[in-house]
Formats: sequence, structure tokens, C-alpha cells
Amino acid sequence: MRLDAQWVAGFVDGEGCFHVSIVPHPEMTAGVQVLPEFTVVQHQRNIQVLHALKAYFRCGVVRRNHGDWMCYRVRNLKHLSEIIIPFFDRHPLKTHKRVDYITFRRVVEVMKRKGHLTPDGVARIRSLAATMNRRAIKVKSDCSGNGTDQSSEIPCRVSSDPHESCNDRSAVSVRDSAKL
Repeated sequence: MRLDAQWVAGFVDGEGCFHVSIVPHPEMTAGVQVLPEFTVVQHQRNIQVLHALKAYFRCGVVRRNHGDWMCYRVRNLKHLSEIIIPFFDRHPLKTHKRVDYITFRRVVEVMKRKGHLTPDGVARIRSLAATMNRRAIKVKSDCSGNGTDQSSEIPCRVSSDPHESCNDRSAVSVRDSAKL
């Protein structure tokens, strides 16, 4: 499957997600691990498009996301800053996802300057990440589906990633999309 740049940009505008997780990690310099990621999730019947994205960008991985869902994911900071970000700078997204992308790009820039290794830098990243993927749709439940008094954002995808544990209330993990 051959892809062209405009198709990729449009597909990502509808199906992609730019996300930043911040999880406690005592062994890290600042006590947390910052995980920026670009992902596209599809049902396994459409796995060929995820492999085509991987071939197009020449980076990232295709792996099972959850159940019958597969994802194309790029987390490597060098790949994000040298391949993914320049692509979306040259081929801008058209929807509100562009705002999230610009914020994501700012987080990656802070990380390139080693800001994620300092308390001030982590605070800056946390502030930026908290503004990403915010939508008007809210749900009133915790991760197990039980009702709570706190509203949470609908996630952009269901993840089996151990870094995105629903029980880790100190992690920043906000998502976008209705693919639950």
C-alpha cells in the first residue's frame, strides 16, 4: 500500500493522537518519566494501513493495543523530533487536533533541551500536557466504570500499556476520540 503525504495528514487528522504521559519513576532524574507518543489505532482488520504508516515514516512500531485493536506508535524522541514533527509542520492538520499537535511539538522541544530532567521543566511539560486532547464530552466514571464525583476525558484509545495504568492517579494522561 503506497501512501501520499496529504492522505497521511488527513488520515491522522481523523484517526491519530498526539499524547504525553507523565508517570512517577523514582529512578529518573526528576522522579518522573515523560512519554510523548504519536499513535494511530485501527481494528486489526485494517492492520495493513498501520504497517503502511510505519513504512512511510520509517520509524515506530505496530503492535496490539487492546483486544482486536492494533496501533502504530512512535515514542522515540529522535524520531518524533526529526521525522514526525517535521512532517506535520510541512503538512498541517486541519482540525482542532492541530492545536494538540502544536502543544505536543512544544513538549518535544522542551525535552530536546533536557527540560524533562528538571523539576521546572517537568512542571512546564505537565502544564502543557494538561491542555491537550480536551473536548466537551465528559464521562462520570472511574476506569472500572464505577460512578465517581470526578469527571474525566474520554480517552483517544484504550491502552494495554503498563505506563498508562488507570490506578496511577498522579500520571497525566488525557486522550481524544470516541474509540472506546
